[in-house]
Amino acid sequence: MAVRAAVMGGATAVALSVALAGPATAAPAGGDHTATRQAIEAAVADGVPGVTATVKDGRRTWSTTAGVGNLRTGKPRSADDRYRVGSITKTFVSTVILQLEAEGRLSLDDKVAKWLPGVVEGNGHDGTKVTLRELLNHTSGIFNYTADDDFATTYFLKDGFFQHRYDTKSAADLVAIAMTHKPDFAPGTSWNYSNTNYVLAGMVIQKVTGHSYATEIRNRIINPLHLKATSLPGTKATLPSPSSRAYGKLAEETTGPTYDVTKLNPSLASSAGEMISDSTDLDRFYSALLGGKLLPAKQLKEMRTTVGAGPIPTARYGLGLADIALPCGVHVWGHEGGIHGSSSVAVTTADGRHSLAFNFNGDWSGDAGAVVVGEFCGK
Repeated sequence: MAVRAAVMGGATAVALSVALAGPATAAPAGGDHTATRQAIEAAVADGVPGVTATVKDGRRTWSTTAGVGNLRTGKPRSADDRYRVGSITKTFVSTVILQLEAEGRLSLDDKVAKWLPGVVEGNGHDGTKVTLRELLNHTSGIFNYTADDDFATTYFLKDGFFQHRYDTKSAADLVAIAMTHKPDFAPGTSWNYSNTNYVLAGMVIQKVTGHSYATEIRNRIINPLHLKATSLPGTKATLPSPSSRAYGKLAEETTGPTYDVTKLNPSLASSAGEMISDSTDLDRFYSALLGGKLLPAKQLKEMRTTVGAGPIPTARYGLGLADIALPCGVHVWGHEGGIHGSSSVAVTTADGRHSLAFNFNGDWSGDAGAVVVGEFCGK
């Protein structure tokens, strides 16, 4: 189902579009962002309602917008727009797990069943054989709950979405959906992106700390970095101001009517993708993370220890962090995130000095990889 891949997608779509891009050379330091701007305008021409993007390069910051934030009024997008970041949430969750490891409160080699006994079982799933590391790098084999056909019909297609978009789903509810299916493979034997992995990681954080993953992210990352636009809404269905409307097709195809899908209860994404942020905050977060300000060197090395990300040769996946090889030889680290009406990317160079974050307020079109290549490779 095409809409399912677009709305709750993994970490390889950018890598795929990068793999299809032509040769390029590394952009010079302090570039004028012409190629980035051209790629953003091309995304709007291709059907994305609007784009907002911010680059931080050393001490220089550059922001741009294109298209509209409201199809009805024609109001433009803002560089300060808050938006749903989807699976970018995973990097925050992984950072908290690694901080807990640095504090000696858990080990990445712990089995899931140590912290969540009886949760991962049924139809061949066995939490006594899956490690926390395998959750974080998507080698667990645990079925992805968003790939369940009933879940997709309920939340990704028009009739189901408008009937159920305000429903509350607990983390246990989401994991239970996954447990009705067989595992994709034996733990540690392959790779497949699974949102269930990070729902479980959020549950582990709660079990270890006694606090929700949202509380730990706020206390450990959002507040120390002064990420004023970043929040974990829980079950709140609206976006904070300033923000634009979010649009989706709510269909298996990318043609047909466009619907306003801004309001939804993000508990359907839980710790796999509920967060809201803006481009400036995402740049600051990834810059701080890769710059060594959030994790000790040992844990940052663990996060950057990667495995192959499925069939995409240009991407490798660490612990909540993707390594994407660009055609000009530059490697960027970060994540992408898709949720209804919102497609976002946040990446930075290995030293955290050059960061890019952007958002499309439509979930069916636009070449995100071209924007990344434009910024880091130039023409």
